[in-house]
Amino acid sequence: MSGFFDEDRPLWSREGRDWPHRAASRFVTAAGLTWHLQEFGAADAPVLLLLHGTGASTHSFRALAPLLAEAYRVLVPDLPGHGFTDPLPPGRLSLPGMAAALAALLRAEGAAPRIVVGHSAGAAILARMCLDGAIAPARLVAINGALSPFPGAGSLLFPVMARMLFLNPLTPKLFAWSADTAAVERLIAGTGSRLDAAGVAQYRRLFARAGHVRGALGMMANWDLAALDRDLGRLAVPTLLIVGDRDRAIRPDDALALRDRLPDARVERIGGLGHLAHEEDPERVARLIRDEAARGA
Repeated sequence: MSGFFDEDRPLWSREGRDWPHRAASRFVTAAGLTWHLQEFGAADAPVLLLLHGTGASTHSFRALAPLLAEAYRVLVPDLPGHGFTDPLPPGRLSLPGMAAALAALLRAEGAAPRIVVGHSAGAAILARMCLDGAIAPARLVAINGALSPFPGAGSLLFPVMARMLFLNPLTPKLFAWSADTAAVERLIAGTGSRLDAAGVAQYRRLFARAGHVRGALGMMANWDLAALDRDLGRLAVPTLLIVGDRDRAIRPDDALALRDRLPDARVERIGGLGHLAHEEDPERVARLIRDEAARGA
């Protein structure tokens, strides 16, 4: 099985040769996986953890991480099956399984994050980790967080469709084969975001590798956001929900409904930005994170 994954996953010697902040990268073994991890800032500073969303990688925080490293030891991993991190076996691809794997990585690093920031599905992993007692941060920040099931029939149909695509071994290869620049630009535009050519090129580099596509599909196919949704009322960590008002992937108004269900949450709605708000305007997002962290100081 591992050989099948190895032949079409992004390789550090190939895709990683000019990876953003390559000097900050290292590889760590935890939870039976080899992880690609980037680290910024002083080793003795409070830890801030950044988790990317489905289909992304450490590159998603290439501009944001250095801004936050002025005050924190910033840890940025590739999620399992994404970028240069090994995939989880099918039996551990659930949201709790992903959260447990991340918890093992943090233990291996001796890191207890004070601030945790997740984009999209990354926010769901962090919420699950908080609920399961794997982490106890002072603040949780969700950037266009995927914390609620899709509305209506979509909550049932979307995971089923993703599972069908994931189980078909040809799907990731066909997607990778068709991932030219124009296709990737359309995909990003569909999220409501506008990225520069360098940002588009990073996503194209990943989507052109079937192993990365398989990792994203496997993540979507095996998650049960309904279970997380039922538990969110117990999320005691003070939470900031950053919402781009142009987000087409997750409805901005969902954050308002979620805020009213959480014990301690507030919403910052930012104009002119889409689902990849932290890539479009990293300075603005960094300022919101720093302000939120100061509330918990």
